Amino acid sequence: MNITHPFHPSAHQGEDDDHLREECGVFGAVNATDASAATALGLHALQHRGQEAAGICSFDGREFYSRRGLGHVAENFSGSDAIAELPGFMAAGHVRYSTTGGAGLRNVQPLYADLAGGGFAVAHNGNISNAMSLRADLVQRGAIFQSTSDTEVIIHLVATSRYPTMMDKLIDALRLLEGAYALIVMTPEGMIACRDPLGIRPLVMGKIGDATLFASESVAFDVVGAEMVREVEPGELIKVDFDGNVDSLHPFGNHRPRPCIFEHVYFSRPDSFFAGRSVYEARKAIGAELAKEKPVEADLVVPVPDSGVPAAIGYAQASGIPFELGIIRSHYVGRTFIQPSDGARHAGVKRKHNANRELVRGKRIVLIDDSIVRGTTSLSIVEMMRDAGATEVHFRVASPPTAHSCFYGVDTPERSKLLAARMELEPMRQFIKADSLAFVSIDGLYRAVGEGPRKSACPQFCDACFTGEYPTALTDLSKRDEDQRQLSLPVGKVA
Repeated sequence: MNITHPFHPSAHQGEDDDHLREECGVFGAVNATDASAATALGLHALQHRGQEAAGICSFDGREFYSRRGLGHVAENFSGSDAIAELPGFMAAGHVRYSTTGGAGLRNVQPLYADLAGGGFAVAHNGNISNAMSLRADLVQRGAIFQSTSDTEVIIHLVATSRYPTMMDKLIDALRLLEGAYALIVMTPEGMIACRDPLGIRPLVMGKIGDATLFASESVAFDVVGAEMVREVEPGELIKVDFDGNVDSLHPFGNHRPRPCIFEHVYFSRPDSFFAGRSVYEARKAIGAELAKEKPVEADLVVPVPDSGVPAAIGYAQASGIPFELGIIRSHYVGRTFIQPSDGARHAGVKRKHNANRELVRGKRIVLIDDSIVRGTTSLSIVEMMRDAGATEVHFRVASPPTAHSCFYGVDTPERSKLLAARMELEPMRQFIKADSLAFVSIDGLYRAVGEGPRKSACPQFCDACFTGEYPTALTDLSKRDEDQRQLSLPVGKVA
């Protein structure tokens, strides 16, 4: 979401930097009696997708209203006064996880602009991989940017399009984009929801009464009492006007979808549905697949809470080894504890997780986690189990090794800091000090989410963080690499 350093992924300091983070969640409601209140509730359910900032923009038929703030949804929209500032029957909201250099109110979404055709507000989940190149061209043509967000590039492209209608302007703008996007757009004519042609980032459609809703995850509909209708299809634009008419367009041709497989592994809440399947059931199936592929003799299966719980249940059921809560997580560790030093980071893990000593002592433990990113958290938890008296600690991971950075809207450390990019399996095991270490295979992951083995010629998901096979062009990355090669060329001597 930030284009100041688009290909130097973020590294939040503290224990939380050892997990991949989804950077955004979006929610929209149109033809709703209390659109802003519904949007605030929906954003609460999506809080896990972004915890740096939140914003809501509303429309009452005459004017657009906006309120944005740093922090959680509850800090900004829990009071009736805040909702009263956002009147109208249409609203869109956004929760954000910032990238390096991207914090601050100017980047909090939805972004709003007054265009020739009227007001235009946009909430965006994803990352535009040619945003820097587009921005440079727009600036050369006189555009003035107010943020460092790639989302603002979309606004300028719409503003400068020569097409007559707002829908045509938006389609014209989207044709120029590379990368991933799920957008909720508000105009004086209604709401438009759209998804990139590969469907990398998720977006679903729901209904409650006469209102139409859109959200990053189906769980957001549950909290407002809405019913999920369907996923927004890859490459689809859905327009809902104020008479309730729903129009669907597919202007980008037919492409094989490549939704992000990590939604199944970690990003989505377990009580959501993604790509037609219960996320909870998918995670259990991943754990079961892991037990079949990488069995080990042990006394207990212990999840790293909370993300490892469903996979650990699946592993325990498939292996016959009892599932137990050998680690207890504190849910009241605030970000104020986070410090940049390694010592404080290690202490932060202990504040967040604590061993259930009586249960663990004298046992052979299978630890289940969703992923290993930097490896620092895994090391701390293995040591915690040993300190608690575990006789053996076997680490099992419910995803393949994360060896590549994501450029599609996920907060990933740069590749040189990913443990799997630096080490083979045995050095990784030694680094985290486990008795054994194993990951689910890429084909096992695909089988678990109901797709059979991975089709190498045209994979069913975006799995670039595991395979390094990126499904779109990465123009800005290529340009950066070319610039670096030019700078590194030796200066020739003049004869």
